[in-house]
Amino acid sequence: MPTLLTATDLEKTYGTHTLFTGVALGLHDDDRLGIIGPNGAGKSTLLKILAGLETPDAGEVIRRSKMHAAYVPQTDDFGGHDTPRKVVAASAREQDTRFQLDPDTRADITLSKLGFDDTHPTHAPDADVATLSGGWRKRLAVAAAIVNEPDLLLLDEPTNHLDLEGVLWLENFVRSFRGATVFITHDRTFLETVATRIVELSTAYPDGTLEVKGNYTEFNRRKDEFLEAQAAQQTALAGKVRRDTAWLKQGIQGRQTRNKSQVDDAAQRRDELQALKGRNAAPTKIATIDFQATERKTKKLLAAHNLTKALGSRKLINGLDLQLSPGMRLGLLGPNGSGKTTLLRLLTGGLAPDAGTVKPAAELRIVNFTQHREALDPRDSLRTALCPVGDTVDYRGKPVHVAGWARRFLFDPSQFNTSVGDLSGGEQARILIANLMLQPADVLILDEPTNDLDIASLEVLESTLAEFPGAVVLVTHDRFMLRRLSTDILALRGDGTHQSFAGYDQWEAAQSERPTPVNAVDPKPKPRAERSEAPDQCDRKPTTSKKLSYHLQRELDGMEAAILDAEAKVEQLTEQSGDPAVIADHVKHAAVCAELGDAQQEVRRLYDRWAELEAMRSS
Repeated sequence: MPTLLTATDLEKTYGTHTLFTGVALGLHDDDRLGIIGPNGAGKSTLLKILAGLETPDAGEVIRRSKMHAAYVPQTDDFGGHDTPRKVVAASAREQDTRFQLDPDTRADITLSKLGFDDTHPTHAPDADVATLSGGWRKRLAVAAAIVNEPDLLLLDEPTNHLDLEGVLWLENFVRSFRGATVFITHDRTFLETVATRIVELSTAYPDGTLEVKGNYTEFNRRKDEFLEAQAAQQTALAGKVRRDTAWLKQGIQGRQTRNKSQVDDAAQRRDELQALKGRNAAPTKIATIDFQATERKTKKLLAAHNLTKALGSRKLINGLDLQLSPGMRLGLLGPNGSGKTTLLRLLTGGLAPDAGTVKPAAELRIVNFTQHREALDPRDSLRTALCPVGDTVDYRGKPVHVAGWARRFLFDPSQFNTSVGDLSGGEQARILIANLMLQPADVLILDEPTNDLDIASLEVLESTLAEFPGAVVLVTHDRFMLRRLSTDILALRGDGTHQSFAGYDQWEAAQSERPTPVNAVDPKPKPRAERSEAPDQCDRKPTTSKKLSYHLQRELDGMEAAILDAEAKVEQLTEQSGDPAVIADHVKHAAVCAELGDAQQEVRRLYDRWAELEAMRSS
């Protein structure tokens, strides 16, 4: 099998921190290599070295003659070009001497292959790049990379911030790509269905990596075997070191019979034991996640009846009935813009419905994890973010010192003065989880909690949610988590219709069919006796809408577009704030984080104003 690239003894250090050392791997023409590892292991840096964008401190990368590689970073950068056609054509011109067709023609062909279509304004080749959803921005980044027909495609966290539709498209694309691919991802289903080889970067292994040929299931089997063998090796070596220690402590007569080689061998075994202990301890360094529950016995925690909400002229949710009970874990599915976040705001009381009711149980306690992390102030220090007042936090009725609390989430007290804005996306997610764990809850609302978390943290989060006795509402594109956790699935279609499923597998099976929306609005209203309205609504008089002034009505009509634009800006800035290149520039990263905070505040302001205008119209 022809070799594209060979890397040997790669090492990279930033300041006093060594990311990895001794890394070796090879790539072949049809490889689909998944790179995994804990946050901070150096995965993105390794990918840039393979792409030729960074140089290692030691070791070398040998590439096949005339091999062409393309790199797609975590954060999209379209070079200031304002349409997909211009973005891809500009990328095509960089390599136009290799091809017979002109760059514009190749750009059009590539965009067409990836689904860009003039008949769809939301993803037309001449659409405004700023209006593209996260999924279509990722398609555009891939189109700009493959227009030059690379032999090797390198993707850094390509599934982050995509909806499930976008992840499924990307999965099919990578499987059908004619060439080798290397991708960093924490999406375990993606690894299971796409990867032909997996490499984990971790200090748990002697050479810093473990490489397994096969999918994620095979990798886990081989990893468990390796770690068990390494633990047994530590036990056996510890016995030898104990005997060495007893021998070295013998009296003068014993010391006279020693020779230098025996002493050196004993010292070598001690050093080897210390290294083994360090490697075997590495897999145990994971965040401790355990949400507090109020242990409420109420059977009905929250009930929504006939819930309806429109964004401008577009109805997102129509006639939704929903009940949350203890032990229920509801997964929300739907493309970006289908109303998932709107529904969460309706359930938490952050947004008023146009029609219907949301009735929480008395003194219901809801804990809310938001994907845009607006609860964090990027200017705060890590210490302040974890413990705003004093030196202790109150967890389950007991004081815990902030240093010990920080270590539960893999933070070292030496990081306390670091600004939140200078932390990675995974570290910021752990801060949010730490703060939510301090609040006893009946209902957990989790909007994309898996973004930026490494696999070990995802597994701990899953186990915690599986044991949580209250109700959980989960928005995530992590199919592995949905399949394991969800007791119910609610799929929103973005046109007001929705459908319920008994778990993720049933929803997945239904995607091959074309089911009739079971909750579509019936054009013929039912007689009063047949309506399933709540008793307190049956005799309610119809509300009369108040006519707004010309300027207020114009403001309300433009609110949908304003909110979508503001949320797109937050999504873009969120991706920028997690870009390693931005993080490396302290001044630039602080500016991006400050801008992100302002953008998140603007989204909240627009939602509040929208609710205010709707209330004025209905009063």
